[in-house]
Amino acid sequence: MRANRTLEIGTGLFVLLGFAALLFLITQLPASGVKLGGGQAGYRVRADFDNVGDLKVGSPVTIAGVRVGDVAGIRFDPSLYKAVVSLRIDPQFNQIPEDSYASIQTQGLLGGKYIGLSPGGSDSYLKEGGRIEQTQSAIVLENLINKLFAGFASKGSDGQGQGADNSGKVESKK
Repeated sequence: MRANRTLEIGTGLFVLLGFAALLFLITQLPASGVKLGGGQAGYRVRADFDNVGDLKVGSPVTIAGVRVGDVAGIRFDPSLYKAVVSLRIDPQFNQIPEDSYASIQTQGLLGGKYIGLSPGGSDSYLKEGGRIEQTQSAIVLENLINKLFAGFASKGSDGQGQGADNSGKVESKK
């Protein structure tokens, strides 16, 4: 009887530990927008994009592959018809040039999106409330595939082959 009780308690603790680990992992996903702990320190800058693809709040912001912050917010500006992305940059990265370039990139072929910053050469640096002027929107894979198929379709319907006139009859050369 005692061994059975010990087994039940051990199994219950194992299940509770599993749920706790699952909850922790869920809060660490960039797409969840939920983080453990208080608000993170840093400064915020913004960048305007024509298309953010599936960029999510919490996605990383990197320079040379090193994470320097994350996406704090995404909203649509109806006066510009653009997506406005708010970036939170960690305080130790306070010397990012003002003329830096922001692009939305993909982690691997099917991975999530992140923002890659390419530093400029300016002597003045981004500050709280600053704006990154130069941006490149997300490349949407579906649009590229549609353009590829449209190109193949137009090549197939343009020419009817050599030696054919508009009536479809083949000319004989003498």
